[in-house]
Formats: sequence, C-alpha cells, structure tokens
Amino acid sequence: MNAIKETNFKFPNQTAFYKGKVRDVYSFKDKLVAIVTDRISAFDVVLPKAIPYKGQVLNQIAAKFLKATEDIVPNWVSLTPDPNVTIGLRCEPFKVEMVIRGYLAGHAWREYYSGKRTICGVALPDGLKENGKLPTPIITPTTKASEGHDEDISREEIIKQNIVSEKDYLILEQYTQALFKRGTEIAKQKGLILVDTKYEFGKSAEIIYLIDEIHTPDSSRYFYADGYEQRQQSGEKQKQLSKEFVRQWLIENGFQGKAGQTIPEMTEEIVEHISNRYIELFEQVTGERFIRGATMNIEQRIEQNILKVL
Repeated sequence: MNAIKETNFKFPNQTAFYKGKVRDVYSFKDKLVAIVTDRISAFDVVLPKAIPYKGQVLNQIAAKFLKATEDIVPNWVSLTPDPNVTIGLRCEPFKVEMVIRGYLAGHAWREYYSGKRTICGVALPDGLKENGKLPTPIITPTTKASEGHDEDISREEIIKQNIVSEKDYLILEQYTQALFKRGTEIAKQKGLILVDTKYEFGKSAEIIYLIDEIHTPDSSRYFYADGYEQRQQSGEKQKQLSKEFVRQWLIENGFQGKAGQTIPEMTEEIVEHISNRYIELFEQVTGERFIRGATMNIEQRIEQNILKVL
C-alpha cells in the first residue's frame, strides 16, 4: 500500500514551508495548507515507516470534531479539499499544548507510578490505580517544542514565564474544559470513554482560535466503555483505541526515545496492524465506515486538489 511520507510542493504565492512530526504545512499570506502525512511519531521521535491511511484518518476525524465544537470556540478550518488536506486561517500558535486528563493513564500514570504526586503543579492523592477515573479532570500542560521532547509545565510557570498571558491562559483553560466535556459526551454516544486529549490554540487579530487537530488517535486516548469497570476491578488492561498501543510495542522492544536506544524493525505486518487499528478507531469514534482514499499517484491527487482551491 502506498503511503505519504513527505511532500515537497511549490505552490503559487507560497511564503514558507514547515515540516512537523506528522504535518507538512505550507504558509501563505493569510492562510495555511496542512497536509496530514502518514508519518507516525512516538516519544517525540518520527518512526522510519509511514502508515497507510493514517493521515486520512487523522484529517477526517479532526474535521468532524472541529465542526462539532465550533459553537464552543472558533477554529482555524475553512475547507478540506482532499482526504489528507485541511486549509484554514493562519494563526500565531500559543507555545503550550493544553493536555486534559479524565483518567490516570499513559504518561501521567508512568509519572505517578514512579512516585510523583504532583504533575504539572496538580496534586494527586495516594492510592490511585492505572486507568482509574480521576475525581475531576485535570489540565497538565506541556511546552510545545519545535524540536525534541515537549516538557510538562505548570499553570504557574506558564504565567510566570509569560509564555501565555494570565488573561489568555484562563480563557484557554475554559475552552479546554468545555471541549473535553463535549468530546466526552460524543464518545459516550459511541460506547467510548475519552480518557485524555490535548488541544492547541492560536491567535489571529486578537481572537483565540482552536487549531491543529482534535479528538484523533494521535491527540487522544479512548477506552471502550463496555467492560471498563470489570477490567478495572480485575486488574486487566483496558481495551483502548489510541496511539498508546504503538508506544507499548516500542517499550516492549526496548525503545522509549532515549539516547542510545534503537527503534525496532517495523515489519510489513506491524505497519498493516497499525494501519488497521487507526481505521478501527475512525469507525468507532465517528460511527461511520472508513472510505479509503485512492493511493495511486497519491501526491499528484493531493497537489491537484489543493491547486483547485488556491
């Protein structure tokens, strides 16, 4: 199966190009063209092989949830002319990612298990279990690194270092809580639990916009609601839909993004398994059947669809 690992287009009136971990972003005077590639990252490292249909899954889930939350906060999207492409308003991003957690899982659990009882300035009680529901959702922001690892940071440090003004940060918190509440409600309708997620925001003409993607398997973690309580009580692992299964595969094979570690071989079977899991998540989260985009001449398809609307 063909997959998009990178793009190198030259569009009319293009002013800049940025290659992120997953997205190739083309800048214009007042807008951005974001191509969601099939690259996959874990522990802030881009893995060597691209995953077929992953970019389409992310782009289409994000488009659906951005539309479903535009009454809460304005977002950057103007149109999606291709399964892998979103075009929208160019914003100045805030240099923090707003991570919100309803359950103790993933990175937060690993920190808690290591003995920490304060995460991003938020105190947690003793006696919590992995994947257990928190008394109330907590916001655990991270700095948004242009390279390398994002770092946990507290609300107090963000404001003290003037990374975000106090006025704006309080608005970001309100938006984050409201978006998580909406995402939780939508997930529940599909038999899922929205465990944790992250949101990114930016500003244009002094207006705060929701940017990037939301409620996708790269930015969020979901559990299946059916059997959740039984699995917690018996100490079983939760059945989940997220990128965490990729992280677990890497951990089991001795890789956590640390110096000197080698990424394990990504066989065709592993790549296909990851692709199928992303498609499964799309169908579970949206309640819709996934329609695979044409992968013959995939870059040509993307370029033509973008040029039609520029």
